[in-house]
Amino acid sequence: MSIARRLIFLAVVSFLTASFETAQATPQTEVERLYATAQKAMLAGRMDEARSDYEKLAKLAPTIAEVHASLGAIEFQQKFFPEALRELNEARRLKPSLPGLDGLIAMSLTELGHFEEALPALEATYKEADNPQVKRISGLELERAYMGVHREADAVEVALALQKQFPNDPEILYHNERIFGSFAYLTVQKLVEVAPNSTWRHQAQAEAQEAAGAHDAAIAEYRAILAIDPNRAGIHYRIGRAYRASARDSHRSGDLDHAMDEFQAELKIDRQNASALYELGELHRIAGEAEPARTFFAAALKVYPDFPEAELGLGTVLATLQRPAEALPYLTSASQHDPDDEATWYRLSQVQRTLGHTAEAKDALARFQALRGQTLAQQASPRDVTRQELEPSATQ
Repeated sequence: MSIARRLIFLAVVSFLTASFETAQATPQTEVERLYATAQKAMLAGRMDEARSDYEKLAKLAPTIAEVHASLGAIEFQQKFFPEALRELNEARRLKPSLPGLDGLIAMSLTELGHFEEALPALEATYKEADNPQVKRISGLELERAYMGVHREADAVEVALALQKQFPNDPEILYHNERIFGSFAYLTVQKLVEVAPNSTWRHQAQAEAQEAAGAHDAAIAEYRAILAIDPNRAGIHYRIGRAYRASARDSHRSGDLDHAMDEFQAELKIDRQNASALYELGELHRIAGEAEPARTFFAAALKVYPDFPEAELGLGTVLATLQRPAEALPYLTSASQHDPDDEATWYRLSQVQRTLGHTAEAKDALARFQALRGQTLAQQASPRDVTRQELEPSATQ
Protein backbone atom coordinates (compact mmCIF):
# COMPACT_ATOMS: atom_id res chain seq x y z
CA MET A 1 0.00 0.00 0.00
CA SER A 2 1.13 3.60 -0.50
CA ILE A 3 2.45 5.47 2.52
CA ALA A 4 -0.26 8.10 2.11
CA ARG A 5 -3.09 5.57 2.16
CA ARG A 6 -1.61 3.66 5.08
CA LEU A 7 -1.30 6.83 7.14
CA ILE A 8 -4.84 7.99 6.62
CA PHE A 9 -6.05 4.43 7.09
CA LEU A 10 -4.34 4.17 10.47
CA ALA A 11 -5.55 7.64 11.48
CA VAL A 12 -9.16 6.70 10.78
CA VAL A 13 -8.98 3.19 12.20
CA SER A 14 -7.53 4.57 15.43
CA PHE A 15 -10.91 6.20 15.99
CA LEU A 16 -12.76 3.05 15.03
CA THR A 17 -10.68 0.83 17.29
CA ALA A 18 -11.51 2.83 20.39
CA SER A 19 -15.17 2.88 19.46
CA PHE A 20 -15.21 -0.86 18.73
CA GLU A 21 -13.58 -1.76 22.03
CA THR A 22 -16.20 0.19 23.98
CA ALA A 23 -19.07 -1.06 21.81
CA GLN A 24 -18.99 -4.60 23.16
CA ALA A 25 -20.69 -4.60 26.54
CA THR A 26 -21.15 -8.39 26.40
CA PRO A 27 -18.13 -10.63 25.74
CA GLN A 28 -18.37 -12.45 22.41
CA THR A 29 -15.56 -14.94 22.31
CA GLU A 30 -15.37 -15.57 18.56
CA VAL A 31 -15.89 -11.89 17.74
CA GLU A 32 -13.18 -10.86 20.22
CA ARG A 33 -10.78 -13.49 18.86
CA LEU A 34 -11.31 -12.41 15.28
CA TYR A 35 -11.02 -8.76 16.23
CA ALA A 36 -7.66 -9.34 17.95
CA THR A 37 -6.41 -11.33 14.96
CA ALA A 38 -7.59 -8.66 12.52
CA GLN A 39 -5.95 -5.88 14.51
CA LYS A 40 -2.68 -7.78 14.71
CA ALA A 41 -2.67 -8.41 10.97
CA MET A 42 -3.58 -4.83 10.21
CA LEU A 43 -0.83 -3.34 12.39
CA ALA A 44 1.68 -5.72 10.82
CA GLY A 45 0.68 -4.57 7.35
CA ARG A 46 -0.90 -7.88 6.32
CA MET A 47 -3.92 -6.24 4.79
CA ASP A 48 -5.30 -9.19 2.87
CA GLU A 49 -5.40 -11.19 6.08
CA ALA A 50 -6.93 -8.29 8.01
CA ARG A 51 -9.57 -7.84 5.34
CA SER A 52 -10.50 -11.51 5.47
CA ASP A 53 -10.85 -11.38 9.25
CA TYR A 54 -13.01 -8.26 9.14
CA GLU A 55 -15.23 -9.84 6.48
CA LYS A 56 -15.81 -12.74 8.88
CA LEU A 57 -16.47 -10.28 11.69
CA ALA A 58 -19.03 -8.45 9.57
CA LYS A 59 -20.94 -11.72 9.15
CA LEU A 60 -20.69 -12.65 12.82
CA ALA A 61 -21.53 -9.15 14.10
CA PRO A 62 -23.44 -7.42 11.31
CA THR A 63 -24.89 -4.72 13.57
CA ILE A 64 -21.55 -3.40 14.87
CA ALA A 65 -20.82 -0.25 12.88
CA GLU A 66 -17.13 -0.24 13.76
CA VAL A 67 -16.59 -3.58 12.04
CA HIS A 68 -18.05 -2.30 8.76
CA ALA A 69 -16.11 0.93 9.09
CA SER A 70 -12.80 -0.86 9.66
CA LEU A 71 -13.48 -3.17 6.74
CA GLY A 72 -14.36 -0.19 4.56
CA ALA A 73 -11.15 1.58 5.57
CA ILE A 74 -9.09 -1.48 4.62
CA GLU A 75 -10.87 -1.78 1.30
CA PHE A 76 -10.30 1.93 0.66
CA GLN A 77 -6.54 1.64 1.14
CA GLN A 78 -6.50 -1.45 -1.07
CA LYS A 79 -8.35 0.52 -3.76
CA PHE A 80 -11.51 -1.59 -3.66
CA PHE A 81 -13.59 1.56 -3.77
CA PRO A 82 -17.09 0.20 -4.55
CA GLU A 83 -16.73 -2.33 -1.72
CA ALA A 84 -15.31 0.34 0.59
CA LEU A 85 -18.22 2.63 -0.14
CA ARG A 86 -20.73 -0.13 0.58
CA GLU A 87 -19.20 -0.97 3.97
CA LEU A 88 -18.71 2.65 4.98
CA ASN A 89 -22.31 3.53 4.11
CA GLU A 90 -23.48 0.57 6.17
CA ALA A 91 -21.37 1.78 9.12
CA ARG A 92 -22.91 5.24 8.82
CA ARG A 93 -26.43 3.75 8.68
CA LEU A 94 -25.76 1.82 11.87
CA LYS A 95 -23.95 4.61 13.68
CA PRO A 96 -24.01 8.07 12.00
CA SER A 97 -21.87 9.61 14.74
CA LEU A 98 -18.88 7.32 14.12
CA PRO A 99 -15.77 9.53 13.60
CA GLY A 100 -14.03 9.69 10.24
CA LEU A 101 -16.79 8.12 8.18
CA ASP A 102 -17.88 11.14 6.17
CA GLY A 103 -14.35 11.85 5.01
CA LEU A 104 -13.65 8.27 3.93
CA ILE A 105 -17.01 8.04 2.17
CA ALA A 106 -16.29 11.30 0.34
CA MET A 107 -12.83 10.11 -0.70
CA SER A 108 -14.27 6.81 -1.93
CA LEU A 109 -16.84 8.75 -3.97
CA THR A 110 -14.05 10.87 -5.44
CA GLU A 111 -12.08 7.78 -6.45
CA LEU A 112 -15.22 6.53 -8.21
CA GLY A 113 -15.66 9.82 -10.07
CA HIS A 114 -18.71 11.05 -8.13
CA PHE A 115 -17.17 14.46 -7.59
CA GLU A 116 -20.27 16.58 -7.01
CA GLU A 117 -21.62 14.14 -4.44
CA ALA A 118 -18.26 13.97 -2.66
CA LEU A 119 -17.47 17.67 -2.48
CA PRO A 120 -19.44 18.86 0.61
CA ALA A 121 -18.04 16.21 2.95
CA LEU A 122 -14.62 16.36 1.34
CA GLU A 123 -14.42 20.13 1.82
CA ALA A 124 -15.48 19.74 5.46
CA THR A 125 -12.94 16.96 6.09
CA TYR A 126 -10.12 19.00 4.59
CA LYS A 127 -11.10 22.15 6.48
CA GLU A 128 -11.51 20.47 9.85
CA ALA A 129 -8.62 17.97 9.74
CA ASP A 130 -6.19 18.28 12.63
CA ASN A 131 -4.10 15.25 11.71
CA PRO A 132 -1.52 16.37 9.10
CA GLN A 133 -1.82 13.16 7.08
CA VAL A 134 -5.61 13.34 6.99
CA LYS A 135 -5.18 16.95 5.85
CA ARG A 136 -2.77 15.81 3.18
CA ILE A 137 -4.77 12.98 1.63
CA SER A 138 -8.12 14.78 1.90
CA GLY A 139 -6.50 17.79 0.22
CA LEU A 140 -5.22 15.66 -2.65
CA GLU A 141 -8.66 14.12 -3.09
CA LEU A 142 -10.25 17.59 -2.91
CA GLU A 143 -7.94 18.81 -5.67
CA ARG A 144 -9.05 15.88 -7.80
CA ALA A 145 -12.72 16.56 -7.15
CA TYR A 146 -12.38 20.26 -7.98
CA MET A 147 -10.64 19.42 -11.24
CA GLY A 148 -13.37 16.89 -11.98
CA VAL A 149 -16.09 19.54 -11.76
CA HIS A 150 -13.99 22.15 -13.61
CA ARG A 151 -13.34 24.33 -10.58
CA GLU A 152 -9.67 24.75 -11.46
CA ALA A 153 -9.19 27.95 -9.48
CA ASP A 154 -10.36 26.18 -6.30
CA ALA A 155 -7.99 23.29 -7.04
CA VAL A 156 -5.11 25.76 -7.38
CA GLU A 157 -6.00 27.31 -4.01
CA VAL A 158 -5.85 23.91 -2.29
CA ALA A 159 -2.65 23.02 -4.16
CA LEU A 160 -0.92 26.17 -2.94
CA ALA A 161 -1.99 25.50 0.65
CA LEU A 162 -0.76 21.89 0.52
CA GLN A 163 2.57 22.92 -0.99
CA LYS A 164 3.05 25.44 1.80
CA GLN A 165 2.33 22.82 4.46
CA PHE A 166 4.22 19.97 2.74
CA PRO A 167 6.92 21.76 0.68
CA ASN A 168 9.08 18.67 0.02
CA ASP A 169 6.36 16.09 -0.60
CA PRO A 170 6.99 14.60 -4.08
CA GLU A 171 3.39 13.41 -4.58
CA ILE A 172 2.02 16.86 -3.81
CA LEU A 173 4.60 18.50 -6.07
CA TYR A 174 3.71 16.12 -8.90
CA HIS A 175 -0.03 16.75 -8.67
CA ASN A 176 0.49 20.48 -8.24
CA GLU A 177 2.57 20.65 -11.41
CA ARG A 178 -0.32 19.07 -13.30
CA ILE A 179 -2.90 21.37 -11.71
CA PHE A 180 -0.89 24.53 -12.31
CA GLY A 181 -0.15 23.48 -15.89
CA SER A 182 -3.80 22.73 -16.58
CA PHE A 183 -4.87 26.02 -15.04
CA ALA A 184 -2.34 27.95 -17.12
CA TYR A 185 -3.47 26.20 -20.30
CA LEU A 186 -7.14 26.88 -19.61
CA THR A 187 -6.37 30.49 -18.80
CA VAL A 188 -4.59 30.94 -22.12
CA GLN A 189 -7.48 29.24 -23.91
CA LYS A 190 -9.88 31.67 -22.26
CA LEU A 191 -7.66 34.56 -23.30
CA VAL A 192 -7.73 33.32 -26.91
CA GLU A 193 -11.50 33.01 -26.70
CA VAL A 194 -12.25 36.46 -25.26
CA ALA A 195 -9.48 38.49 -26.94
CA PRO A 196 -7.95 36.58 -29.88
CA ASN A 197 -6.30 39.64 -31.44
CA SER A 198 -5.21 41.41 -28.26
CA THR A 199 -1.65 42.27 -27.32
CA TRP A 200 -2.08 40.07 -24.25
CA ARG A 201 -2.90 37.03 -26.35
CA HIS A 202 0.18 37.64 -28.51
CA GLN A 203 2.32 38.08 -25.41
CA ALA A 204 1.06 34.84 -23.88
CA GLN A 205 1.83 33.04 -27.13
CA ALA A 206 5.24 34.69 -27.39
CA GLU A 207 6.22 33.68 -23.86
CA ALA A 208 5.06 30.11 -24.48
CA GLN A 209 7.13 29.92 -27.66
CA GLU A 210 10.10 31.44 -25.87
CA ALA A 211 9.85 28.88 -23.07
CA ALA A 212 9.79 26.11 -25.69
CA GLY A 213 12.95 27.43 -27.34
CA ALA A 214 11.10 28.49 -30.52
CA HIS A 215 12.88 31.83 -30.70
CA ASP A 216 11.81 32.89 -34.20
CA ALA A 217 8.15 32.16 -33.42
CA ALA A 218 8.43 34.13 -30.18
CA ILE A 219 9.96 37.09 -31.98
CA ALA A 220 7.13 37.04 -34.53
CA GLU A 221 4.53 37.16 -31.74
CA TYR A 222 6.36 40.00 -29.98
CA ARG A 223 6.49 41.95 -33.23
CA ALA A 224 2.73 41.44 -33.60
CA ILE A 225 2.36 43.27 -30.29
CA LEU A 226 4.44 46.18 -31.56
CA ALA A 227 2.31 46.32 -34.70
CA ILE A 228 -0.69 46.99 -32.45
CA ASP A 229 1.09 49.10 -29.84
CA PRO A 230 4.49 50.40 -31.07
CA ASN A 231 5.35 52.01 -27.72
CA ARG A 232 4.54 49.02 -25.52
CA ALA A 233 7.25 48.94 -22.83
CA GLY A 234 9.19 45.73 -22.39
CA ILE A 235 8.56 44.20 -25.81
CA HIS A 236 11.77 45.26 -27.54
CA TYR A 237 13.55 43.95 -24.45
CA ARG A 238 11.84 40.56 -24.84
CA ILE A 239 12.79 40.44 -28.53
CA GLY A 240 16.38 41.21 -27.59
CA ARG A 241 16.37 38.38 -25.05
CA ALA A 242 14.98 36.02 -27.70
CA TYR A 243 17.79 36.99 -30.06
CA ARG A 244 20.34 36.38 -27.30
CA ALA A 245 18.88 32.94 -26.64
CA SER A 246 18.90 32.19 -30.36
CA ALA A 247 22.56 33.20 -30.60
CA ARG A 248 23.36 30.82 -27.75
CA ASP A 249 21.39 27.89 -29.19
CA SER A 250 21.96 28.22 -32.93
CA HIS A 251 25.09 30.41 -33.16
CA ARG A 252 23.33 32.24 -35.98
CA SER A 253 25.35 35.10 -37.40
CA GLY A 254 23.98 38.52 -36.56
CA ASP A 255 21.68 37.55 -33.68
CA LEU A 256 23.76 39.38 -31.09
CA ASP A 257 23.74 42.51 -33.27
CA HIS A 258 19.94 42.24 -33.53
CA ALA A 259 19.75 41.83 -29.76
CA MET A 260 21.78 44.99 -29.22
CA ASP A 261 19.49 46.92 -31.58
CA GLU A 262 16.42 45.73 -29.67
CA PHE A 263 17.84 46.68 -26.27
CA GLN A 264 18.67 50.13 -27.62
CA ALA A 265 15.11 50.41 -29.00
CA GLU A 266 13.76 49.51 -25.55
CA LEU A 267 15.71 52.35 -23.95
CA LYS A 268 14.08 54.81 -26.36
CA ILE A 269 10.73 53.81 -24.86
CA ASP A 270 11.88 53.28 -21.26
CA ARG A 271 15.13 54.99 -20.30
CA GLN A 272 14.95 53.47 -16.82
CA ASN A 273 14.92 49.85 -17.95
CA ALA A 274 17.83 48.54 -15.88
CA SER A 275 17.59 45.12 -17.47
CA ALA A 276 18.11 46.52 -20.96
CA LEU A 277 21.04 48.60 -19.70
CA TYR A 278 22.55 45.48 -18.17
CA GLU A 279 22.11 43.39 -21.32
CA LEU A 280 23.82 46.08 -23.40
CA GLY A 281 26.66 46.16 -20.92
CA GLU A 282 27.00 42.39 -21.10
CA LEU A 283 27.00 42.38 -24.91
CA HIS A 284 29.76 45.00 -24.95
CA ARG A 285 31.71 43.03 -22.32
CA ILE A 286 31.49 39.84 -24.39
CA ALA A 287 32.71 41.82 -27.41
CA GLY A 288 35.75 42.99 -25.41
CA GLU A 289 34.54 46.61 -25.30
CA ALA A 290 35.30 47.37 -21.68
CA GLU A 291 34.51 51.10 -21.52
CA PRO A 292 31.01 50.93 -23.09
CA ALA A 293 30.31 47.90 -20.92
CA ARG A 294 31.35 49.79 -17.78
CA THR A 295 29.10 52.70 -18.74
CA PHE A 296 26.02 50.53 -19.21
CA PHE A 297 26.58 48.45 -16.06
CA ALA A 298 27.02 51.65 -14.03
CA ALA A 299 23.84 53.08 -15.53
CA ALA A 300 21.92 49.91 -14.63
CA LEU A 301 23.12 50.16 -11.04
CA LYS A 302 22.09 53.78 -10.85
CA VAL A 303 18.53 52.73 -11.65
CA TYR A 304 18.58 49.52 -9.58
CA PRO A 305 21.35 49.63 -6.94
CA ASP A 306 20.84 46.05 -5.67
CA PHE A 307 21.27 44.40 -9.07
CA PRO A 308 23.74 41.51 -8.61
CA GLU A 309 24.25 40.72 -12.30
CA ALA A 310 25.12 44.36 -12.98
CA GLU A 311 27.40 44.42 -9.93
CA LEU A 312 29.15 41.32 -11.25
CA GLY A 313 29.42 42.86 -14.70
CA LEU A 314 30.87 46.12 -13.43
CA GLY A 315 33.26 44.33 -11.09
CA THR A 316 34.44 42.07 -13.92
CA VAL A 317 35.02 44.99 -16.27
CA LEU A 318 36.93 46.96 -13.62
CA ALA A 319 39.11 43.91 -12.99
CA THR A 320 39.73 43.66 -16.74
CA LEU A 321 40.78 47.33 -16.70
CA GLN A 322 43.34 46.46 -13.98
CA ARG A 323 41.35 48.25 -11.26
CA PRO A 324 40.88 45.40 -8.75
CA ALA A 325 40.46 47.63 -5.68
CA GLU A 326 37.50 49.33 -7.38
CA ALA A 327 36.12 45.96 -8.53
CA LEU A 328 36.16 44.38 -5.08
CA PRO A 329 33.15 46.14 -3.47
CA TYR A 330 30.94 45.41 -6.49
CA LEU A 331 31.86 41.73 -6.53
CA THR A 332 31.47 41.44 -2.77
CA SER A 333 28.03 43.01 -2.95
CA ALA A 334 27.05 40.72 -5.83
CA SER A 335 28.05 37.68 -3.77
CA GLN A 336 25.78 38.88 -0.97
CA HIS A 337 22.82 39.64 -3.23
CA ASP A 338 23.09 36.38 -5.20
CA PRO A 339 25.17 33.87 -3.20
CA ASP A 340 24.38 30.95 -5.53
CA ASP A 341 25.97 32.41 -8.66
CA GLU A 342 29.21 30.59 -9.44
CA ALA A 343 30.57 33.28 -11.77
CA THR A 344 30.46 35.83 -8.95
CA TRP A 345 32.56 33.71 -6.62
CA TYR A 346 35.08 32.91 -9.33
CA ARG A 347 35.56 36.59 -10.24
CA LEU A 348 35.73 37.49 -6.55
CA SER A 349 38.43 34.88 -5.92
CA GLN A 350 40.48 36.29 -8.80
CA VAL A 351 40.26 39.85 -7.52
CA GLN A 352 41.03 38.84 -3.93
CA ARG A 353 44.09 36.93 -5.15
CA THR A 354 45.24 39.92 -7.22
CA LEU A 355 44.93 42.13 -4.14
CA GLY A 356 46.96 39.67 -2.06
CA HIS A 357 44.02 38.66 0.15
CA THR A 358 45.00 35.00 0.33
CA ALA A 359 42.47 33.77 2.88
CA GLU A 360 39.56 35.61 1.26
CA ALA A 361 40.58 34.34 -2.17
CA LYS A 362 40.68 30.78 -0.84
CA ASP A 363 37.22 31.11 0.71
CA ALA A 364 35.72 32.54 -2.49
CA LEU A 365 37.34 29.81 -4.57
CA ALA A 366 35.89 27.16 -2.24
CA ARG A 367 32.41 28.64 -2.70
CA PHE A 368 32.91 28.61 -6.47
CA GLN A 369 34.04 24.98 -6.47
CA ALA A 370 31.03 23.98 -4.36
CA LEU A 371 28.71 25.54 -6.94
CA ARG A 372 30.65 24.43 -9.99
CA GLY A 373 28.75 22.12 -12.30
CA GLN A 374 25.31 23.22 -11.24
CA THR A 375 22.92 24.33 -14.00
CA LEU A 376 22.18 27.72 -12.49
CA ALA A 377 24.44 29.52 -14.94
CA GLN A 378 22.32 28.40 -17.87
CA GLN A 379 19.05 29.50 -16.25
CA ALA A 380 17.46 32.92 -16.30
CA SER A 381 17.94 34.80 -13.09
CA PRO A 382 14.98 35.82 -10.91
CA ARG A 383 15.44 39.28 -12.44
CA ASP A 384 14.81 37.86 -15.94
CA VAL A 385 18.20 38.77 -17.36
CA THR A 386 20.96 36.69 -18.94
CA ARG A 387 23.34 35.21 -16.40
CA GLN A 388 27.03 35.63 -17.05
CA GLU A 389 28.94 32.51 -18.02
CA LEU A 390 32.53 31.70 -17.31
CA GLU A 391 35.09 30.92 -19.97
CA PRO A 392 35.92 27.20 -20.32
CA SER A 393 39.33 27.75 -18.72
CA ALA A 394 37.68 28.63 -15.39
CA THR A 395 38.24 25.28 -13.71
CA GLN A 396 39.48 26.48 -10.35
